Amino acid sequence: MAVSLSVEDVQMFLSLIAEEWIQRELTLYAFCAYSNNCTCTYVLGAFVLLWVLVWFYRDNLEITKVSEKHVFVTGCDSGFGYLLCKRLDKRGFRVLAGCFTEKGAEDLKSATGPYLKTCILDVTSTASIQKALEWTKKEVGDKGLWGLVNNAGRSLPMGPSEWMKIEDFQSTLKVNMTGMIEMTMDFLPLVKKARGRLVNVASVLGRVAANGGGYCISKFAVESFSDCLRRDIQNFGVNVCIIEPGFFKTQVTSLEPIERELHRLWNQLTPEVKESYGDKYLDKYINIQRLIMNTICDSDLSKVTNCMEHALMAVHPRTRYSAGWDAKLLWIPLSYMPACVVDIALKLVLPKPAKSV
Repeated sequence: MAVSLSVEDVQMFLSLIAEEWIQRELTLYAFCAYSNNCTCTYVLGAFVLLWVLVWFYRDNLEITKVSEKHVFVTGCDSGFGYLLCKRLDKRGFRVLAGCFTEKGAEDLKSATGPYLKTCILDVTSTASIQKALEWTKKEVGDKGLWGLVNNAGRSLPMGPSEWMKIEDFQSTLKVNMTGMIEMTMDFLPLVKKARGRLVNVASVLGRVAANGGGYCISKFAVESFSDCLRRDIQNFGVNVCIIEPGFFKTQVTSLEPIERELHRLWNQLTPEVKESYGDKYLDKYINIQRLIMNTICDSDLSKVTNCMEHALMAVHPRTRYSAGWDAKLLWIPLSYMPACVVDIALKLVLPKPAKSV
C-alpha cells in the first residue's frame, strides 16, 4: 500500500535528522575540546614544573676557588657590612673591608681571620676613595676584584619633607647616592677584569617612598643606577645585583637618633610652619615611628647577608633580592599598587596636621 507524505512531513523528518546530527557533532566537539584542554593543562603543568626545577638547580650552583677571589665591602663598622665580612671570611674569600673609623676596623679584625684586611674609607671623600682604590689594586694584583659590595649608607634625617633644608637632603645623598656611584665607577675596571659582581644595597624604601628626607630619594637612585649599569655592561660578564632589605634592627633604624633628628628638624621650623602642623604633631609623629620600628623591625640580620652572599657565590646571581618578611609581604607588593593606594595608606597611618584641609 502506497504511503503518501506531505511536504510538512518531509520537512519534519529532515529537521529531526539534522537536529540529531548537530547534537552528535556538538558532543564529539565537546569531547575533543575537553581532551585537548586536559592535554594542554598537563603540558603547561609539566612545563611549569620543569621550569621551577631548572630555576632551583641554577640558583643553587656556586662558584669555586673562592680563596683566590677578593671582595671589597664598604660600611663595615657595624650592621650588615660587619656581619657580611665575618661570613665571607669564614667562606674563604679574601675580604677587603672599608671601615669609617679606626675602632670599627680594629673590632672587625679582632673578630676575623688573618686574610681579612681593612682600610679607612669615607665614601663622601674623593681622596679617600682614590686611596682605597690604590690599596685595592696592590692587594688584588692581576686577578682583579671579584666583588664590590656598596653597603655604606646613612638614613638620617628622615621626616616630613617640608621640615628639611637642602643640607639635610645633601648629607644623605652624598653617602647613599654620590658615594655609591663614585665607588662603582672607580672600582669598575677591577671588577671587569675579574668578570665579577657589583652588589648595591638599596631598600624597600627605594620601591615605596614612605617618608621625606634624602633616604628614599637616594635608594630610588640606587635602583635606577643599578638597572642602567647592568644593561650597559651585561656584555662584559659583570653581574649587577640589588639588595632590597626591609626594616631591620641596625643603627639606621635606632629610635634614639631618629627622635633626636626629628626634634632638631622641628626646632629649625618657622613659627608659621609649626602652627600649621600644631604643637602635638611632633609627639604623635614620634609615637608612630616607635610603633612602626618596634613592630616590623627584624633582628635577624643574616636574612640580608644571606642575599649578599648568594649574589657573590652563585654562578647565576639574581638581579634583585628582597630580604625580610615585611619586604616580601608588605613593601614589594605595595610597590606594584596604584599610587593612590599608597597615598591613602600613609594618610591613614600618619598624624593629621592641625590646619589640614
